[in-house]
Amino acid sequence: MATSSATTAVRSWRTAFLTLRDETSSLGGCPSVSQLLHDVLFSNLHSLIYAASDLPPHEVTSDLLFLLELVSNAPPRDGEDSTLTFTHTCHLVHGILQRVSFEFNSSSFNLILNSFQSIINFFLVKAATKSSATRFKPVMQCLETTRCLTNVYQGKFSPLEIVHLVKFVLHALGCSHAEFVCLYNSRATQRSTAESGKRLHRYSSLWEVQALSFTMLGEAFSRAGSSLPVDMWQSIIEVLRKVIDVIASKSVLGEDSILSSRFYSSLLNCLHVVLTDPKISLSDHVSGFVTALRLFFVYGLTSRPQFTFPAVGHKEVSPNLPSEEPKKIDHTPYRPPHLRKKDRLNIKQSKPQDHRIFSDDDLFTMNFMSSDSDYSDSDGSIKDTDSVQSSKVRVAALVCLQDLCRADPKSFTTQWTILLPTNDVLRPRKFEATLMSCLLFDPCLKARMASASTLAAMLDGPSTVFLQVAEYKESIKCGSFMPLSTSYGHIILQLHNGIIYLIQRETHDRLLASLFKILMPLISCTPYSRMPGELMPNLIISLRARIEEGFPLKTDQTGLLVAAISCLTAALSTSPAPVQVKQMFLEEISAGSVEVDKRSGVLFTLLQCSERLASPAICFESLQALRAVSHNYPNIMSSYWQQVSAIVFKILEAASPEVPAKAWKGHVGNTAGFIGEKVVTAAIKVLDESLRAISGFKGTEDLLDDKLLDNPFTSDCIRIKNVSSAPLYEQESSEDIKESAKAFQSGSEQWSEMIEKHMPLILQHISSMVRTAAVTCFAGITSSVFFSLLKDTQEFIISSLIDSALHDEVASVRSAACRAIGVISCFPQVSESAEIIDKFIHAVEINTHDPLVSVRITASWALANLCDSIRHCIDDFAFKPSIDSNANSHLMASLTESALNLTKDGDKIKSNAVRGLGNLSRFVKYTSSSHPASLGDSRWLERIVQALVSCVTTGNVKVQWNVCRALSNLFLNETINLEEMDWAPSVFSILLLLLRDSSNFKIRIQAAAALAVPSSVSDYGKSFSDVVQGLEHILENLGADHLSAPSSFKYRVALQKQLTSTVLHVLSLASSSDHQPLKDFLVKKSSFLEEWFKVLCSSLGESTTHLENENNSVGNQKKEMISKAMRSLIEVYEGRKQFAVAKKFEMMDSGIW
Repeated sequence: MATSSATTAVRSWRTAFLTLRDETSSLGGCPSVSQLLHDVLFSNLHSLIYAASDLPPHEVTSDLLFLLELVSNAPPRDGEDSTLTFTHTCHLVHGILQRVSFEFNSSSFNLILNSFQSIINFFLVKAATKSSATRFKPVMQCLETTRCLTNVYQGKFSPLEIVHLVKFVLHALGCSHAEFVCLYNSRATQRSTAESGKRLHRYSSLWEVQALSFTMLGEAFSRAGSSLPVDMWQSIIEVLRKVIDVIASKSVLGEDSILSSRFYSSLLNCLHVVLTDPKISLSDHVSGFVTALRLFFVYGLTSRPQFTFPAVGHKEVSPNLPSEEPKKIDHTPYRPPHLRKKDRLNIKQSKPQDHRIFSDDDLFTMNFMSSDSDYSDSDGSIKDTDSVQSSKVRVAALVCLQDLCRADPKSFTTQWTILLPTNDVLRPRKFEATLMSCLLFDPCLKARMASASTLAAMLDGPSTVFLQVAEYKESIKCGSFMPLSTSYGHIILQLHNGIIYLIQRETHDRLLASLFKILMPLISCTPYSRMPGELMPNLIISLRARIEEGFPLKTDQTGLLVAAISCLTAALSTSPAPVQVKQMFLEEISAGSVEVDKRSGVLFTLLQCSERLASPAICFESLQALRAVSHNYPNIMSSYWQQVSAIVFKILEAASPEVPAKAWKGHVGNTAGFIGEKVVTAAIKVLDESLRAISGFKGTEDLLDDKLLDNPFTSDCIRIKNVSSAPLYEQESSEDIKESAKAFQSGSEQWSEMIEKHMPLILQHISSMVRTAAVTCFAGITSSVFFSLLKDTQEFIISSLIDSALHDEVASVRSAACRAIGVISCFPQVSESAEIIDKFIHAVEINTHDPLVSVRITASWALANLCDSIRHCIDDFAFKPSIDSNANSHLMASLTESALNLTKDGDKIKSNAVRGLGNLSRFVKYTSSSHPASLGDSRWLERIVQALVSCVTTGNVKVQWNVCRALSNLFLNETINLEEMDWAPSVFSILLLLLRDSSNFKIRIQAAAALAVPSSVSDYGKSFSDVVQGLEHILENLGADHLSAPSSFKYRVALQKQLTSTVLHVLSLASSSDHQPLKDFLVKKSSFLEEWFKVLCSSLGESTTHLENENNSVGNQKKEMISKAMRSLIEVYEGRKQFAVAKKFEMMDSGIW
């Protein structure tokens, strides 16, 4: 019976479509297409839908394509006829698609889209006056049919077909946009509940059309977003922006139904997909998107009672933090939430419906209204569906903000003042919600997590740059104009207050982890020196309190504790170190909080956590924090050296050297059997930093007696040399210096303890990382401490370094040994010991040939230091007296050859090599002599000069600076007669070129200083005239210089002063020159020189007035230099019979005294 029924249905299908094909081929005198379709197909519509499942798919596809082409190409007739035709056609195709899989190609897919586009255009544009029930149902069926086709055959579509699909969806959105605007504006102005219900019933289908369109658009973009052309991506953004602008035009979002939530979710999810792959800049859209997205922060919450928080400072009142409602215990078998939703829908259906007509639509509605991912048990009860949907909308809006921040971080920074609070962060905001209010008060955990992720993304962008201008000013009145820098300062303060508040009270592990992820970049980009003084101490105290309280969660207690300690480390590492934090540490020390019986204070907490050897991750982070304290607050280290030493020794003893080297690599687990190399290395670094702090280490002790910039015009240009490896000491008064000197003297006791107690456990350790850290400790010793140690201890240090440099198989250990050798070789007493220097040279010279660049860099640095050290001992005694002078000469040649070879290496190595050549050039004698520093061959000098000249053109900025300094040293060598050297003119030309054309002011300063080194006209040789004219030209055009980078501007004053000093020096020698063209040039430039000297003399008067209560020796030296130069010019002008000009200079000369 069933077979007979199916056969009859198939026969009816084929008869109907055969008749349709025959009739349409000769339609001239027949009824209209609409009437024909009604008579042949639509009168038996439902039987045709059920018959399709018994037909071959290719036959069904062919017939339906014929039908769609016929309907879309039919001439327009009566509006009612077209409405019925399109409605029945859409229903037929939609119903059949639920039962039969279509078989189509690219051309047939395009035919379907074109046909559906004509139908959608008719219902949304031409039939806009019809009721929504008759218009939107076929539109929804067209969209849903297209979506089903793309989902089933998604892997078979080409990029061109995806583009066609996107254009189709954009057309549907464009057709419904005008009606959407009217709907949204009318909903925003509705007053009564009854009116709301009527409008909701009338326009609910439009919500579905818009929601489904944006869902399809997002799906299409996610499938082929990378292959879509830029113009298509821009079209999508423009459509989204139009809808977003309509939403942003109203200050309050409509929250009247679950349909509106579905629409917002579809819109925002589509926006999210598009923003994750931006094709062009979003700078023109960021502001509009942010304005609209901010409205969603309180979506679904405005009608709910607000969560109340206690006023800040009332710590005795427990805050009512947002939390999930308790779930009711249900003992029935588990069913997924989305299936529970469908069960409820089935139960609620009280009236039977005509399955032949409505079952497909109901199936679509249920599928559209929910999906497997729409609900989860963490969202609470399904009864609160509106709340769940509203929370999903808020989460989607926050995710879109993250996408905007990542897509265009620069433009997004301008929206900080809109998205973040400037005051009262702990006060709930109903109408001016911010990201912080979402994080603090949103009842949905997912929304709070999304808010935290958005804040982390904002702080992870370029905020570290623009937040440096932030400053806090407490006197700003509410409602008054606030400068941007002040706004940023207030925002930073509120972020701190809110995050600290949550960290102290939050219990959810994932949210706590997110809070620490926010706090870490917030600390790094906050200029605490311009914030309230108590901000940093409060932050440190709050983190310490949470660390001591612990995290009672069993899921990731260690991870949260590590994150908290990491944030504490970041806070303790901020530079410059806040004075309030130092005072807090001093109070802790004075109260004895680091002692065992006083269990309080930050230092005690860190010391206690660093002893948790069973948790290497916690131990490691605690050691990192202790190292930060040692580096930033060195003056307090001597007070708890004993605790640090004991803890490090405990860690070293607990470490098992018998563990195979393979097991040491990257061990960060929780196994208590042994301590990994990472923890041991961190402990050694704490020890190293503590010793540097106690010893007063401030970097390499420079032996170079640099007089190049020591002149009255540049003496006030103090150059502060920041050494990253040295602790951060404060500017100290004379009394503090005396107290520090006493403390530094005691550093020898700590060093002796470390060498006797700790070094035996680490210097020959199985781990190369540990050995490297151990050898690096010696690079932090000071000369005063070194020579206060016992002789045996000194020899142990030296022999250990030489042994590590020569015999260790690991490059990092050899590199660290070379670094330490470079430091110790600068000690005055060491530089006077020929034996020690000889051993150091041998060890370093071998490492300069190492195949690894990292070793050659430190070896070349040490070599340059040794070249300078030799200068201090070479004249005091015969070098290596037990060996003849040929050995001395051979040593000089070996050093020079090594430095020359290194000038052909990379820039970092080349820079050190040039510095070494400059140090040698200052004292080495290039003639045959019995002096220990004699090379005995002038060809060495030519090779050195050739190497320096080559480095100017091939080296970077640092290399060029060192070349200028090396040439200065070369000019200071009294055994070199510059006048007779063929290379002298080219050297002076190079210095003039660097002074004139270099974009780096530091190079120009050093070049100007080098040009002032020759003390007589004869030392300049034939280049004197060129030097004078070149300097005058540079001086005359100095104000019009636009070559330098902004980072060099801080050196402009120093350049002007050095150039002034150099010009005065060469002008003072001008009268000794016999070069007549030079004197003619000076006559020609007399007007400029006169004006320049006038300005110089007037500035001298101003500086004298400013320093009238101080020692005026510098002022007298300046006057002497100016007077000497003017007297030289007077002599030149009188010799050229320019008496009037000479008279003017005489008057200026007499006026400066």
